[in-house]
Amino acid sequence: MSTLSGMIAAFLLIIAAIVIDGSLLGFFNLQGLLIVVFGTIAVTAISFRWDEMLEIPANIWTLLRHGQRDPSMEAVRILKIAVEARKHNDFLILERLLPRLKDTPFLAQALQLVIDGAPAEEIEQMMRREAGSTSARHMRAVDFLRRAGDVAPAMGLIGTLIGLVKMLGNLDNPSEIGPAMAIALLTTFYGAVLAHLVFIPLAAKTEHCTAEEALVNNLYAMGATSIGRKENPRRLEMLLNTILPPAKRVSFFR
Repeated sequence: MSTLSGMIAAFLLIIAAIVIDGSLLGFFNLQGLLIVVFGTIAVTAISFRWDEMLEIPANIWTLLRHGQRDPSMEAVRILKIAVEARKHNDFLILERLLPRLKDTPFLAQALQLVIDGAPAEEIEQMMRREAGSTSARHMRAVDFLRRAGDVAPAMGLIGTLIGLVKMLGNLDNPSEIGPAMAIALLTTFYGAVLAHLVFIPLAAKTEHCTAEEALVNNLYAMGATSIGRKENPRRLEMLLNTILPPAKRVSFFR
């Protein structure tokens, strides 16, 4: 919600500043939009494969919607599962918990390996590789957004140059000077808005969510490995707290 509300608030502030003493239609220029919006997408696409670009919207949506998990709450969730498994001394109890973990497929996959009897070392290696692959996939989305944030102002500058050239080429025709000047100024405006209100903030938020998701997945991997080894949940709590930030550390058994 912070992503959506912040972006909406920023656009509303700009719109309010425009309409207080002017018309919103005066800031609409189809040529400028075509140059900046489609030009930014086209130039950014040069740096990425087509299949990577198709995955990026879904990756960003998944991260922003599901990636923001509280590490402390997830650590407590893992500890509760570890306590249940140790209390019943049977991994089959984990099968009853799997339907409740549909929102955390990474944890469900790790616990499924425990249920299947995979060695703890193998579980840890597999889940570390899976976590690394997921983070790399999400970082491609961050790279795309950053690249688009760099390209948008440049496309705005290109549009400005096009407008200035058209204006200078029609100095003997006053009716053409206004539209050319509009292209020159509005493309710079569109480029700045697109970069600093959309792409760069989304890149920063996506990068933050990626780092947080990597931490949570690391907690899941450690928890599943500890459960697979039938370790005392108190020891697991100590292990989880070693990778949690000081403000996020848990005191489940105190």
